[in-house]
Amino acid sequence: MNTQILLALILSGTIGAIAGYLGSLMLSKRMALMGGALGHLTLPGVALALLYDFDVSVGATLFLAFGVLLIWLLEQKTRLHLEALTAVVFSASLATAFLFLPKDEIDIALLGDVSQITSMTVLVTVIISIALFFTVKKIYSSMVLSSISSDLAQTSGVNLKLNNALYLVCIAVTVALGVRIVGGLMTAALLAIPACTAKNISSNLSQYTIVSTIAGGLACVLGVIAYAISDVPAGPLIIIASALLFLVSVFKQQKS
Repeated sequence: MNTQILLALILSGTIGAIAGYLGSLMLSKRMALMGGALGHLTLPGVALALLYDFDVSVGATLFLAFGVLLIWLLEQKTRLHLEALTAVVFSASLATAFLFLPKDEIDIALLGDVSQITSMTVLVTVIISIALFFTVKKIYSSMVLSSISSDLAQTSGVNLKLNNALYLVCIAVTVALGVRIVGGLMTAALLAIPACTAKNISSNLSQYTIVSTIAGGLACVLGVIAYAISDVPAGPLIIIASALLFLVSVFKQQKS
């Protein structure tokens, strides 16, 4: 196994694991598809990164930070839900991206690319993912409670505005990391499918989060291995691997 594939395995497995963990919370809040909308929101940043030859995750993060801030501000000024506001912002971003996205690099923007990864990129990704894990863990139970009853959550002393802001930031950063491996089109699947897999075979919340995390990481590792063997882009293979794990969970659920 060459160094590039090893780095891709570590990077993808780490991103997949944190995406699976966060995805379990998003599915509980019925926001599993929000990752797809934010994935589209990254495309202007990815386009600029490809155009000016800098890291796509940096470009994605910059535009996501702007987008999330805009969505959060609009939420304070309107009565619209996060999903509706996200749809408005991401539609405008998607249209903007295609105005200057280099035609010969559209595949990288849409499907991801794990062929150019450095050890520093992996190190930074692992550190960010660990920070994301502990942030999500800190707000997980209160976010689940607020999805059941916001009044009950407030009575329990939960700061809903702060938690929603942290939640959005965690989603945005995870999506920005995920764009590198699966592109801007498939980030929703990166977040949602492992959680659906875990939902099928878990009997309690703790098991659900653990299985979702493992399923996310495993799908990414399997996808990169398939990429190394076939030279097909890793992004689609990661999502196919995740879908196959979901089908296994459906079969296991029916047998039990």
